[in-house]
Amino acid sequence: MEDIIAIIMFGGGGAMFLLAISPVGRAIAERIRRAAPADIEAEVYAELDVLRADVTDLQERLDFAERLLSEQRDQGQIADRGTGRGEFSQ
Repeated sequence: MEDIIAIIMFGGGGAMFLLAISPVGRAIAERIRRAAPADIEAEVYAELDVLRADVTDLQERLDFAERLLSEQRDQGQIADRGTGRGEFSQ
């Protein structure tokens, strides 16, 4: 059993060595070594900045809408109390 494992390991190691020195192996190694192109990275960061600005704008709009709804609800409760038609009056 150990002999078979040794043969497989030796053969596999030899195959990996041959792959590493072949043009295909060199192309794979070059692709692994190469980082992402700088122009793509710059585009990603630019898009991220746009998305952050959009989220900030949406947060401001949501806060404004919440304030308006809160004011309307508070004014409605005050108006109901003033006329005597509130929830607890009969």
